Amino acid sequence: MPKWNERARPLLSRSYIFCIGPGITSELYPSLFRNLVPWYPISMNWFAFVAHAVRGLFVSRRAIILENLALRIQLALYGHEVLSHKRPKRLPTPAFRQLWVILSRCWADWESALIVVKPQTVIRWHRTAFRWYWARKSKPGRPSISRSTIALIKHIHRENPLWSPERLYDQMVALGMTDVPCPNTIARYIPAIRRAPSDKARQSWKTFLANHMDATWAMDFFTVPTLSFGLLYVFVVINHARRRFVHIGVTQYPTMAWTTQQLHEATPYGAKPDYLIRDNDSIFGRDVRRFIESAGIQEVRTAYRSPWQNPFAERFVGILRRELLDHIIPLNERHLERLLREFIDDYYHPVRTHGGLNHEPPVISSSAVVCGSFEGADLVSEPILGGLYRNYMAKAA
Repeated sequence: MPKWNERARPLLSRSYIFCIGPGITSELYPSLFRNLVPWYPISMNWFAFVAHAVRGLFVSRRAIILENLALRIQLALYGHEVLSHKRPKRLPTPAFRQLWVILSRCWADWESALIVVKPQTVIRWHRTAFRWYWARKSKPGRPSISRSTIALIKHIHRENPLWSPERLYDQMVALGMTDVPCPNTIARYIPAIRRAPSDKARQSWKTFLANHMDATWAMDFFTVPTLSFGLLYVFVVINHARRRFVHIGVTQYPTMAWTTQQLHEATPYGAKPDYLIRDNDSIFGRDVRRFIESAGIQEVRTAYRSPWQNPFAERFVGILRRELLDHIIPLNERHLERLLREFIDDYYHPVRTHGGLNHEPPVISSSAVVCGSFEGADLVSEPILGGLYRNYMAKAA
């Protein structure tokens, strides 16, 4: 049987027409299939997983137990050889990663059967898939501008070095240009004038925070990815005095009206601060400012790109990420809100200590029993968030 020559192979691999004849050998079929189906390796892995699952429906329970025992013995031998560096560690395939991300949400005891990698690795796989999904779905970057427009920006800036990007934008619009780049894009092609805040300004802001600690609240937004690659927005309000959580809200579609309603719920029966610190997010618009003014609260806005001016809210968001959100994958709004409530009510408020509060938690329970000496006392612990954290107490023997 004659075979195709090497010049005909690339042409056949790029074609989308299957021709069955004496000139095509069986060696070309896999290459054709791989070009027609880009996800060929992942599809074959998933086909193998599904085939094993379907096969388990038609065998006896005794056969499944014996097969499970045989596979676990072989896996234990493989794990021993990998740990002793007798066998190289195999990299997990994309289908293997996807399967374990799904099993982590469908099976409560999935960590006990995970041997090849650590549970934190499975969570990292989901976050990598989340970034890859939105990177492909979103159109990255700003539209490019022509070299002539860049040259014009630099020319006008050389003749007017004191003009800001907004002033350059107005001038280019006045010239009658149809496709004028936005001020942020113009700022990329002119030297920035950076003026660091003086030590006096830094000290005055720190002094303000220290002098009004008991009468200051702070609010902020942050995002949390979900299992279905969606985004949830979390709104938090925190009291500076005891680092105490005042209010928290979760939504998938944040609006100015929703934010105003959250502030209503955070200040019931006249409970309000004298000062409320916020950043320059556009969601804190006219309606939010109108409510703050009508409630008799003085609004304090931070400078642009200065998160250090809202330190307690930023620190609170960092604690939530490091101590809760880095270890779980929420399903939806209700699931995330339940986890946040449990974390705050059962762990953050009564248990978690702060160095700025003399190593005390934000909320000190009146029923807490202080043991005079730990000597001779028994250590008792109770799990929080399903065992993610524990509350330790000394109980007299």
